Amino acid sequence: MTGKTAIVTGAGTGVGKAISRALLADGFKVALFGRRRDVLEAAAAELDADGACTLALPTDIADAKAVQDAFEAVFARWGRVDLLVNNAGVNAPLVPLEETTPEQWHNVVNSNLTGAFFCTQSAFRIMKAQKPGGGRIINNGSISATTPRPWSSPYAATKHAITGLTKATALDGRPFSIACGQIDIGNAGTDMTTTISRGVLQADGSTAAEPTIDADHIARAVSYMASLPLDANVLTMTVMATQMPFVGRG
Repeated sequence: MTGKTAIVTGAGTGVGKAISRALLADGFKVALFGRRRDVLEAAAAELDADGACTLALPTDIADAKAVQDAFEAVFARWGRVDLLVNNAGVNAPLVPLEETTPEQWHNVVNSNLTGAFFCTQSAFRIMKAQKPGGGRIINNGSISATTPRPWSSPYAATKHAITGLTKATALDGRPFSIACGQIDIGNAGTDMTTTISRGVLQADGSTAAEPTIDADHIARAVSYMASLPLDANVLTMTVMATQMPFVGRG
């Protein structure tokens, strides 16, 4: 991987930070995108003390111009974009569907779907034009891309849409050696999932604690997907806590 460059969104904490760490270990230079400058800069300093292989770029990915500017900054720094990991995402409060506010809906859609689309657009522009051309995009789909939790309509809708974006990107990228795949994550242990280990609403109306897994397992899977030559692609992969109530009717 030496000499390759990557962009990871939502890179300051949790899964995104773990992915950034793994990619740096693989020899990538990594641009960390996120909303909070202090969090990004702290993550970059922790992962790459001398700053030679990281670039912290506070970016509102729901703003198309801000995304384009950030991608251009990465290209100006390193001359390529070989990998984009669309990881950033938020959830809305878990409430009955009819109680979700318009503001909550739009916040989730803008972060989880619109932001991923804008980043994909900017990646395409660079990957098609750079020499040699091509690159890879990996989307964080979540297992909510196939199976929702109760009271999670905004999140589930955007993650189902990410599957469509992944397939459309893989198709449109074929002529340009741009591969696109999706990793569906089940219960990675991060600040975003602390409520899961304490107890979360189940489909039968009960509340139950669920197991989680270390985010490093997700990072290793992304590292493998990123390691493939561009004539090979993992279209979908699910990495989940073995005992979580996902498979079957539980």
